[in-house]
Amino acid sequence: MTIDKLFTIMAKGVSFARIFIYGLLPPAVRFRCSLQLMYAVAPHKMHHNRTKMFEKYWPPRFYSGVPFGKIYMKVLTIATRPGQLAIAQTRTVISALEREFPDIQIKIKKVTSRGDRDRRTALWNLKSTGFFTSQVEDALLAGEADFAVHSFKDLPTAQREGLTIGAVFDRNFVEDCLVSASPVESIEQLPEGAKIGTSSLRRAAQLKRLRADLQPAPIRGNVQTRLNKLDRAEFDAVVLARAGLERLGLGQRISLVFDPAQFIPAPAQGALAVQTRSRDEELRKQLSAIDDKKARTITSAERQVLTTMQCGCHAPVGAFAKIVGDDIEICAFISDLQGKNFIKRWLTGPAGQADKLAGQIANELLEAGGNEILESFEK
Repeated sequence: MTIDKLFTIMAKGVSFARIFIYGLLPPAVRFRCSLQLMYAVAPHKMHHNRTKMFEKYWPPRFYSGVPFGKIYMKVLTIATRPGQLAIAQTRTVISALEREFPDIQIKIKKVTSRGDRDRRTALWNLKSTGFFTSQVEDALLAGEADFAVHSFKDLPTAQREGLTIGAVFDRNFVEDCLVSASPVESIEQLPEGAKIGTSSLRRAAQLKRLRADLQPAPIRGNVQTRLNKLDRAEFDAVVLARAGLERLGLGQRISLVFDPAQFIPAPAQGALAVQTRSRDEELRKQLSAIDDKKARTITSAERQVLTTMQCGCHAPVGAFAKIVGDDIEICAFISDLQGKNFIKRWLTGPAGQADKLAGQIANELLEAGGNEILESFEK
C-alpha cells in the first residue's frame, strides 16, 4: 500500500467521524426571524466557525437528529379591548394567523379604553378622537404588546406616529341593521314615534330622513347590554353594526338589514384593523399573509372621505365603497341632524385611483353645503 493511498483512507475516516459527531452539516445559513422561530441559541464554536458565539445561525444537528442548540419560540402578545366582541374579533385574527403559521403562539392582553370606562357620555358629545383605541395604541407603543386588533371604524383617520396597519381583515358584514322589540320587516312597520337606540349621529340623521317621526335616543354599552335594554322595553328598536352581532353568534336577533347604498355605514365599518409598530418590519411581513388587499383599498377610500372633510368620526357622515371589476364605486353623504339637508354623491372610477376619487367626492359634498353643516356643529 502506497503512502498516498494510506492518507486517502485516513482522510475518509476523518470525514465519516465528523458526520457521526456533527451530522451532515449544511452550508452556514444565517437565521431569519419569523413568527415561528424568533432566534436560535447556539453558544458553541464548531469546526470552521460554522456556528459562532451569540450569532443567529441554524444550529448543526447530531447524527441522531437531536438539535445541538435549543430553538426558542417567542410568544407574541396581541392587545385588544376587554369586551366580548373585541375578544371574539381578536380570536378571529389569531385563528387566521394560526392557519398560516401553525407553530405560532399568541396571548391576549386586555386593555381598558376610555370608552370602556365611560358608559354614559353620548358619542356625539365627544370632542376628542380615539375614544375606544388610544389606550390600546399606548400599550403597543410602550412595547407591552406586539400588535393590536381594532374595529377599523373606531380608529382615527390620522395614524399615530410609530404605528401602522399591518392587515385589514374580515370585512364580511358592512351593513347596519335594526333589532326591534316586535317583529318588523321594514322601517315603516315600526310604531309611530318609535324610540330607536343609537349613539351615532350618522345613524340618527338617516333614521330621521327615512321617517321624521322616529325618535333616535342615546344608548351606550356593549352589544349585549344594548340588547338587554331593548328587552327591558327601554327602546322600541336599536340600530347596530351587523358585523358585531354576527361575530357574537347573535345574527338571529336581526329584524332587518339596511342596504348599505341607501343607509350608508361608517367608513371602514365591518373591517378589522391589525395594527403594529412601523419599525417591526418582519412582523409586518408576516401579517401581510392575512391582509385583504381588496378590503384595504375599499376602507382606505372610505376613510379618505373623512380625512378630506376633516370632520371626525362622530359627524353625521357616511361612506360606502365597493369594487366592481376594475372600478370602484363610492357613495358618501353628509346631513344635518334632522335628515332634512341630506347631501349625497356617487362616483365611479378606476380602483387604482380610489383615494383620489374619495377626495373628489368629499370635496363635492363640502361644496354642495357640507361646509355649512360642519360649521353648524362648531357653534
